[in-house]
Amino acid sequence: MAEDSHEGIDQAANATKSATDRAANVAKDAADKMRAGAETARQTFQDKVVEPAQRAGEAMKASGQKIAEGGSNIGVKMIDQAEQNAREAFTAMREAAAAKDLSDVMRIQGDYLREQGNRSMAQAKEIGDLIMQFGRDAVAPLRGGGTGQE
Repeated sequence: MAEDSHEGIDQAANATKSATDRAANVAKDAADKMRAGAETARQTFQDKVVEPAQRAGEAMKASGQKIAEGGSNIGVKMIDQAEQNAREAFTAMREAAAAKDLSDVMRIQGDYLREQGNRSMAQAKEIGDLIMQFGRDAVAPLRGGGTGQE
């Protein structure tokens, strides 16, 4: 009878161990599936949210740099043009001061005004071209472009 008891206890222990192993395997499989699902969700979030946000941030930074550079270039060009216009005006005033008569002064003024009109139109076109390039350069990084040079 003791032998029957030991055999019954061994069978019950084996059945319990087998049931516990099956339950552990089921729990492990479920945990592995959850881990795989979580990794898939993390990778999808990385691909769909994080990386596009990083690219957008980089494009905004590049665009901001282009805006700063473009604004600086336009400002420098306008100062150069103002300096040139001032030199031309002083040159004309010196010539007028050295003129022999009123008709000479009128000719100098007429020449200066004509040249200044032509210069102003050329300068306005130059500034307009710089502003257009500035705009293209500023939005190129946002469009995924390179330098904006076309």
